[in-house]
Amino acid sequence: MKKYDTTVGFAITGSFCTFDKITTVIESLVEDGAHVIPIFSDNAQTLDTRFGQADDFVKQIEKITGHEAIKTIPEAEPIGPKGYLDALVIAPCTGNTMAKLCNGITDTPVLMAAKAHLRNEKPLIISMSSNDALGMNLKNIGMLMNMKNIYFVPFGQDNYHKKPNSMIAHVELIAETVEAALEGRQIQPIVRSPF
Repeated sequence: MKKYDTTVGFAITGSFCTFDKITTVIESLVEDGAHVIPIFSDNAQTLDTRFGQADDFVKQIEKITGHEAIKTIPEAEPIGPKGYLDALVIAPCTGNTMAKLCNGITDTPVLMAAKAHLRNEKPLIISMSSNDALGMNLKNIGMLMNMKNIYFVPFGQDNYHKKPNSMIAHVELIAETVEAALEGRQIQPIVRSPF
C-alpha cells in the first residue's frame, strides 16, 4: 500500500484460528506505510482460547500498529462524525458479524465502527471466516455484496470434505482488496480455488 498514505481501521472479530494470519497482514500494512487503527469485538478482546490469551493478542496488535485499540461502542462511534478512516477492514469477519451487519445491528465495537464508517461513504472491506458461509449465512453474503461501499476479500472453501459450508478469505489479498476498494473497484474473481 505504499502508493497510499492511508488510515485503515482494522476490525477484528472472534475467528480465533485466523489471528496469526491477521497479525502478519497488519504487520505488512504498517510496513507499507498505512496508519492502522485496531478495533476489537467484545469476544476478540476478552476470550482466551486454545489459540492464545486475549489480552496478549490485543497488546501485540497495539504494539505493531502503534495505536491504542478501539474496544467499546462509545469509542467507535466518533469514526462517523470525525471521518478519519480512509477504509475499514473487518478481518476476520465471522458469520455472526456479517449477519448483524446485514441487518443493521450495532451491538459490538466492530459493528458500530462499520456503521459509523459507512455513513461517510467510504469502503468497508470484509475478510470472511465463516463455517456457515454456504449455509445460513449465504443470503447475508449475497445481500452485503449488493450494498454500496462494501467490498469482499476473495474467498474459497477451506475444508470442503469435513466442513462443506465453510469459507474463508484469502487474507494475503487484503492489501490488494483495500487498494482496489479505495478506487471503487471490487477485485476479481471473488470466489477462488479452495485452500
